[in-house]
Amino acid sequence: MIRNIIFDWSGTLVDDLPAVWKATNHVLSQAQREELTLEQFRAEFCLPFTKFYDRYVPHIPLPQLEVWFHGHFKLAQDSVVELPHARDFLQFCRQQGLRTFLLSTVHQDHFAVQARVTGFGEFLERPYVGVVDKTAKIHAILEENKLQAEETLFIGDMQHDIDTAKHGGVHSCAVLTGYNGLQQLRASEPDLIVEHLGELREILEASELEMKPHANGAEANRMPVVTVGALIFNAAEEVLMVRTHKWSNLWGIPGGKIKWGEESMAALRREIKEETDLDIDDIQFVLVQDCIHSTEFYRDAHFVLLNYTARCVGPPQVKLNDEAREFAWVAVAKALAMSINQPTRILLEAVAKRGKG
Repeated sequence: MIRNIIFDWSGTLVDDLPAVWKATNHVLSQAQREELTLEQFRAEFCLPFTKFYDRYVPHIPLPQLEVWFHGHFKLAQDSVVELPHARDFLQFCRQQGLRTFLLSTVHQDHFAVQARVTGFGEFLERPYVGVVDKTAKIHAILEENKLQAEETLFIGDMQHDIDTAKHGGVHSCAVLTGYNGLQQLRASEPDLIVEHLGELREILEASELEMKPHANGAEANRMPVVTVGALIFNAAEEVLMVRTHKWSNLWGIPGGKIKWGEESMAALRREIKEETDLDIDDIQFVLVQDCIHSTEFYRDAHFVLLNYTARCVGPPQVKLNDEAREFAWVAVAKALAMSINQPTRILLEAVAKRGKG
């Protein structure tokens, strides 16, 4: 049974990725190196961060790099916000009587500011911050706090977090809300990968705090999950593409599961509204797909996908919920040239063959 949880901070409890990216690009610029796009940064950044510096700016002493980074980070720190589901999960830990700790590379000064703004500091029994190499600290944390490894779970968003958990002999959970993508996290083989802390809470509740994957409803009975999704057109005949971490950061279409007793068209309208804030009409069925054991999806699943086309009602003003990272309105031909998941490619090809767009 899990009695203790060790959290990572950045990308697990708070979203500081934009601020860290901007501060890192400031460092690269000061060192006369080419700046990185956000996707390049997410693919290249690693912990311990000294390895990243050694690869990109080996000619600059670490103290100077730190002055550049932290000085610029302070200017961007207002953009740091709590991640969705983080507060609820911390409250869940308190309700369950779980001991909670923090193991993070975040600088003490930055942590103090962010912990005060979010109020998350009051949920943590003891924070260990400013730790460059977490693997060198994990055993000391277990010993100092008399934690049993088999009763302890380490939650983080990077490969180094998973490697640290394994080094300490504790359970590991990777969240898809931070720096490393699905394929990177899979390479470190965590005990569990979840979309966000809300999903982890559901798993722990269902398993009574035992560390074993658990799914509710149809998935628990190994039954296919029926979903709806739509390729949405705007007045300019462009289609809406969204990118999500749970589909390996690939582009796709908005949609989701049909609820018990819900008609498929009603489910489609609801899911599109929840995920994009768009209303749709002119809904037309295109095809049904089987999606079984897709390696592009973050967990093993069997989906039956009902795919439609639809038109946006009113201005195409998209407001994403926390399921997607970004969106784009593009022509069908351009969408086919993007990095898209396989079910979306099949739908786009079918629509293009019919002469849509």
